Amino acid sequence: MLELTEYTKFLIGLIAIVDPLGAVPVFLALTVRQSLIQQRKTARLTIVSVFVALMVALLLGEWILWALGISIDAFRCAGGLVLMIIGIGMLQSKGHSMMEDDEDETVALVPLTMPLLAGPGSMSAVIVYAHKSAGVIHYGLIAFCILLVCFSLWLCFKFLPWFGQHLSARTVVMSTRVMGLLLVAIAVEFIAGGIKGLFFG
Repeated sequence: MLELTEYTKFLIGLIAIVDPLGAVPVFLALTVRQSLIQQRKTARLTIVSVFVALMVALLLGEWILWALGISIDAFRCAGGLVLMIIGIGMLQSKGHSMMEDDEDETVALVPLTMPLLAGPGSMSAVIVYAHKSAGVIHYGLIAFCILLVCFSLWLCFKFLPWFGQHLSARTVVMSTRVMGLLLVAIAVEFIAGGIKGLFFG
């Protein structure tokens, strides 16, 4: 089990990667042709899919790396690079890439869950932090952090009509840039730890 500050850092980092507030405009754009009932179904499916994807990364991520012969330090460096690219993009206010809207609820899986919300960055963060310790309590706290992130997504999606009317572009940009800065800082730590393990471990 790690110190509580490490789990807090993981939670903040994961929220920064997933960026629930920044996902709202993307969700609205992708579901613009859906009725309110359809949007709510899509939101529920998205949240469940994100939770399942991140839990799979938590429970099976290290085993998959072992099966592929990839060291955790190499993965930490790669994950850090992915996070840095995402963070720099957020600092430049690129945010999530807009895609063509769709009436089908399958947008909950692609592109909302993969690769936007539970993409390489969030999965890398989960796998790297899972490797930092062991035990039921450690994995339980990581899972609890994932649950909190999904809860934050649920809160944002629950108030979609309100966000659609009141969320200004400036608010989204400011939120995205702050999250991007946090993400770059976490990415530097990932890369530094990976390099240390690869060459000086």
